[in-house]
Amino acid sequence: MTFATPTAKRLADDPSALERIWFTRCPVPTASGLAYKLGWLEQEFAADGLPVSTLQEARQLGHHHYDHQLPGLFREGGNVPALAARAAGSPSRLIGLTWIEEWQTILVRPDSGIRSAADLHGKRLALPAWGDSRPGSIARAMSLHGYKGALASAGLHLDDVQLVEVALLDQASAATPELGLQRLWSGLEYLARGEVDAVYVKGAAAADAARRLGLVVGVDLDLLPDPRHRINNGTPRPITVHQRLLDNHFDLVARFLAQTLRAAEWAAGNRDALNRILEEETRAGSQGVAEAYRGDFHTTLAPDLSAQRLAFLGTQKDFLYLHGFLEADFDIADWVDPRPLQAAHELLAQCRA
Repeated sequence: MTFATPTAKRLADDPSALERIWFTRCPVPTASGLAYKLGWLEQEFAADGLPVSTLQEARQLGHHHYDHQLPGLFREGGNVPALAARAAGSPSRLIGLTWIEEWQTILVRPDSGIRSAADLHGKRLALPAWGDSRPGSIARAMSLHGYKGALASAGLHLDDVQLVEVALLDQASAATPELGLQRLWSGLEYLARGEVDAVYVKGAAAADAARRLGLVVGVDLDLLPDPRHRINNGTPRPITVHQRLLDNHFDLVARFLAQTLRAAEWAAGNRDALNRILEEETRAGSQGVAEAYRGDFHTTLAPDLSAQRLAFLGTQKDFLYLHGFLEADFDIADWVDPRPLQAAHELLAQCRA
């Protein structure tokens, strides 16, 4: 199924014409990643003569995952870089939000005695050092907000624990890409050596790392009843585009989103096939994927712009600004453009009529 019109084409004399569609996603479950892996994005834009490429395959352009200055780029990824880029003046627009429970946990040693958020009181919690930029300090931002959420669930605050700064590990020096992602959680070795008492992690690669190092879950944030305690880099996760793409190629944006909605529907009915794709997408083993993505997560990949998700994103933005991860404050409402997602739903409805 494609949503291109019979007249869809790229005019060679159009100064705003694109040479290709770019997209980037994080190593987590994303509808855009699924649409790409299933070949649907390539099929969609073939009528326009537009190849589809990912920043993960073009290392020289990888920095645009953080600065969002590439006009033809769709980004479905963590909100820390997206919010930081917008705060720094990036001409991006928010066109969708997803919320995927992805094994947000506080890891501890088996003999720690830490079995609940209340047990973190007075303990040493690993806090990754600042990166080379605000958008590049994702590990620090995730850990800090992960701890805040866990502590808040027990009526505690960051002042009730000892934050121990740990050095960032070089992911690029890891023997394999899989180990590189596991090393994103820089405090794990400190925890295994007994130099800290707890480390925040998330995702399938973290589950694999915990098993490799003999660590256990002290606090499972995914099980906390209030979702506000899980607001973090990927909850909610934004889909963003360059303003110029919206201005000049609105139909392409709507069609891209229509394929993500279609991929989300496919995922809801194809759990086993989805998990196999996620092993590649998350660079984790089957056990890590099964541990990290539980319950009915496969039914919740579709983006929306609900009031609740926008409010949660606002909470994340305020937290990041308070703790120095954003250059400036801004209004989330001014960032949102709901039109492409509305048009995508209309395209799907038309194709099924």
